[in-house]
Amino acid sequence: MIASAFGYARAEDGAYIGYRVDGEGPIDLVVQSDWPGNIDLDWQDPTYGAWLRQLSSIGRVITHDHRGVGVSSRDVDLPDLETRVRDLQAVLRAVGVRRAVLLGVFATGAVNVLLAAMHPKLVRAIVWSEPAPRFAWAPDYPWGRDEAEHELERGFIGLWGTDAYARAAGEHEAAAGNILPAESIRFLAVQSRNACTPDVAARLADIWYETDVRDVLGAVQAPTLLLVHRDMTASLAIAEYVASRMPAAEVRAMPGDTWRTDEFPAWAAEVRQFIGLARSAEPFNTVLSTVLFTDIVDSTQRQASLGDRGWKGLIERHHAAVRRSLSRWGGTENDTAGDGFYATFDGPARAIRCASEIVAEVRDLGFEVRAGVHTGECELVEGKSVGITVSIGARVAGAAGPSDVLVSQTVKDLIAGSGLRLEDAGQHELKGVPERWRLYRVIGEPN
Repeated sequence: MIASAFGYARAEDGAYIGYRVDGEGPIDLVVQSDWPGNIDLDWQDPTYGAWLRQLSSIGRVITHDHRGVGVSSRDVDLPDLETRVRDLQAVLRAVGVRRAVLLGVFATGAVNVLLAAMHPKLVRAIVWSEPAPRFAWAPDYPWGRDEAEHELERGFIGLWGTDAYARAAGEHEAAAGNILPAESIRFLAVQSRNACTPDVAARLADIWYETDVRDVLGAVQAPTLLLVHRDMTASLAIAEYVASRMPAAEVRAMPGDTWRTDEFPAWAAEVRQFIGLARSAEPFNTVLSTVLFTDIVDSTQRQASLGDRGWKGLIERHHAAVRRSLSRWGGTENDTAGDGFYATFDGPARAIRCASEIVAEVRDLGFEVRAGVHTGECELVEGKSVGITVSIGARVAGAAGPSDVLVSQTVKDLIAGSGLRLEDAGQHELKGVPERWRLYRVIGEPN
């Protein structure tokens, strides 16, 4: 029998994140399941449970239900990608994991990618089965599902928890090239109704459909193994595409076109070998970071009208207000140049909420600021983030109008599920930055 232990990790906001630890070390394998489930039932699933048992022969397997589903807190807002990363960190702290091998399948690898990019010291390696950096179709991502396919999926989610749902989901996945074993399809009815209710499932499907981590892939320094069935043509093409955008990724094409339990020993052997061959940790001099720039609108004219003494008092109140917001939202002040601030965050949603709060706070002081937010890979020099990402963030802020908070496309793709509302602000030329950039204006939280 595999030794098993259950516990709850407490998230920053007090939510309970239920986790399981199965097996023993010395390697910690942190596994994200693909679709909202229940970590206890995951081990009973005829197919997925067999995969987890194979992994437990390698090391300690750590699983958790993200907030809103399964054994984790249900009476909370559903998580965006940034929140899932923070909740995963809470689980790692609760279990005592220092450096983990992160395993995901399909879109759940997005959580692992973001964690590895933001906190590289926590990640020993990544294993991503049938990787999917986004679900939706795009001109530069032809393997995604279009809006009609998404609406079809939302339609049969209305059958959630029933045998009819399980059959419809199995047929839908088979049409997309993911052939599920019959016993897993039958188990899906039980699994789904023990995960969440239909409305929650529909919202989670929307969140995944809106998420895109392709711009994050290049910031992942951890050795990454992409496992795919070689006869699933689309999956193989996606894996090769993902590998081309990651500095330390390699593809392993395994036999077949379906999930068969008798093939899992071979898959586990690939994981075991890869972990053993994963290169030693190197100094981390880059990290994925969200940058925020703010500056006062028409500051020169305002300073001239107030005089030096009046301006000094006002700017001190401005700085105090900005610093209060940075402290509240976990921002790190990097630089203050005159009437502007440059700060970094470990997630884009926090940066946006901080920027929106700053806009409101300083308006009460009688003037307006503009703000820009961008997420990308930054060089670390003496503990501060520098590089093209920082320059782009400054240019995004420069394109903003009075009391505007503008964000880049990358930020928009990463905040799906946050509840933040954006509107298209059009394409812009950012001085010194190649190509035109589509920007979005923050218009608030949901009503």
